[in-house]
Amino acid sequence: MLASLPRSAWWLLALSALTIWLGPLDVRKMLHPDEGRYAEIAREMAVSGDFVTPRLNDLKYFEKPPLQYWVGAAAFEVLGVNEWTARLPAALAGLFAVLAVGFAGARLVDGATGAYAALVLVGAIWHAGIGLFLSLDSMLSFWLALTLCAFLLAQRPALSATAQRALMLAAYAAAAGATLTKGLIGLVIPGGALVAYTLATRDTGPWRRLHLLPGLAVFLILAAPWFILVSNANPEFARFFFIHEHFQRFLTTSHNREGDWYYFVPWFVVGMMPWLLIWAVTLPRSWRQAPIADNGFSWGRFCIAWAAFVFIFFSASGSKLPGYILPMFPALALVLGFELTRTSSKALSWLVLPLVICGPLLLLAYLGYAERLFAQIATERTPIDIFRMFKPWAGAALVAFSAAGIVAFALFRNGGAAAKTLGIAALSLFSLLGLQVAFLGHDVFRETRSSWDILAAAQRTNGGPLDPAFPVFQVASYDQTLPFYLQRPTPPVEYRDEMTLGIIAEPHKAYHLHDWINLWEAAPQAYALMSHDKAAELLKRGVPLRTLARDTRRVFVSRR
Repeated sequence: MLASLPRSAWWLLALSALTIWLGPLDVRKMLHPDEGRYAEIAREMAVSGDFVTPRLNDLKYFEKPPLQYWVGAAAFEVLGVNEWTARLPAALAGLFAVLAVGFAGARLVDGATGAYAALVLVGAIWHAGIGLFLSLDSMLSFWLALTLCAFLLAQRPALSATAQRALMLAAYAAAAGATLTKGLIGLVIPGGALVAYTLATRDTGPWRRLHLLPGLAVFLILAAPWFILVSNANPEFARFFFIHEHFQRFLTTSHNREGDWYYFVPWFVVGMMPWLLIWAVTLPRSWRQAPIADNGFSWGRFCIAWAAFVFIFFSASGSKLPGYILPMFPALALVLGFELTRTSSKALSWLVLPLVICGPLLLLAYLGYAERLFAQIATERTPIDIFRMFKPWAGAALVAFSAAGIVAFALFRNGGAAAKTLGIAALSLFSLLGLQVAFLGHDVFRETRSSWDILAAAQRTNGGPLDPAFPVFQVASYDQTLPFYLQRPTPPVEYRDEMTLGIIAEPHKAYHLHDWINLWEAAPQAYALMSHDKAAELLKRGVPLRTLARDTRRVFVSRR
């Protein structure tokens, strides 16, 4: 019996989580920008066979290292090019982080701690939400979670020297994985967390157990080869990657992703649901009464220091995006897993009571005021009809979130050990279900966030697939999903943004508007995607455009 449930019950819970997590990955179309971008880089890598120089739209792309692209390219080779396969690397990374946290909790404390920590992470809105969306954050968070878990396990006092060294080397290897996913942050977060922990606790013992020299050797053996190869093949790489993408991103607002010092507070509050109140109430105890090993190390305090460092570090950064704080959540899940083992069912029932009250109230408010809300936020580019299509999905998601609190409260009030575990599982799985329902409903916005519909409409008007012998241009704007759905690059016209470095390196792969017009008018056939305003401007200039399809934002045209 694990946490008062038979093994068969745990297998059923695991299967339910796995089905909800992985099953609907291909129901939604790819979204601009992140999903289209990272899917296309991996697809182009699979097609070209060049695993050294990442390319986006056939242009060199050095904003991030290639590990997730490698995994994505391998997945495309085995499973084919589709939405499910494109999202699989990020989704599996989120699940593997859950396994790492569950294993570490079981080894650090007991099986119940591990099981509860895994359930906390499965149901945490931010961890699950980003894991179900194609970006690099889920993969980064997995490698950092593995770094954290290996480090914590290496600090146990009863370990042999050989076992301690092996676990620390595993931590360095995982840090190399994080570095190959998103850069130097793979070293900054573990190192910064260790400094923060030492300053807060005055425990210097972990520094003596770092196995620094062999660890750095492992790190460099794994991480350095790609950096060397890509630098040799692309002289422009080093300055762009290390200066522009690291120091300038952190120290300046040049990436236009600035935010106030409290930028991450609301994201954390939402992301920590449905565990927010339990975390807030137990946090003081998590620090004051954290277990301290015979060698003076406290894994619980280290996890809190880790999470605090992540939050403060990115809050101080000049570049902010919601996914940056994702590496907090595995650490907090470990702490919460332990706290749940020593919190009574009665106490938990009171802590979920606000969910029982607020969930149905929020649902009623949404049903009553949704139309008024939609009228305020709808625009010409995202008309109110799209929001109306989303309304029943959002309502169903709120029903699931409400059920999480109600079912958990009923089980916690039962008072039994098995009921307590089932209550924790209900919070986790119903929250995950509600999140997945909201994601499925969000697909109605693909008209404004994806090229799939307008491309399909253009192909119907065209009488079949666009002729692959002729190019498809993107004029004065860029939809990241179009190359993925066309399965070929789309030369940019009068557009640079994140492709600036690639265009500078290979200027013949992009066009100024005047040169493109000459090319377009001389071509026997060609296709282009552009805004309504740009199409109207070109028509006034006498440029021949045949409309194949249009949506609220764009028009898809052909030369003839």
